[in-house]
Amino acid sequence: MNIDLNPEQEAWLRARVASGDFTSIDEAARQLIDERIVERELEEDDMAWAKPFVDEGLAALERGDVVSGEEYVRRMDGLLASLRR
Repeated sequence: MNIDLNPEQEAWLRARVASGDFTSIDEAARQLIDERIVERELEEDDMAWAKPFVDEGLAALERGDVVSGEEYVRRMDGLLASLRR
């Protein structure tokens, strides 16, 4: 597939390749298109799939079944340390 870019688009892509953000214009185009596809899919997602997870989290909060951010980090640090052994 061939895509015609206007001069500003081409200059922007060439500058990003020159700065090392992308290895080629083709790579940049693929990545930027992929990112925009994901953005569009997220914009169209009504997030209904997340409602059960939110409800579960709110119920845990009401029960007091929570840990502080510091405690969470401490637990995760311990888990990672055990996995490194």
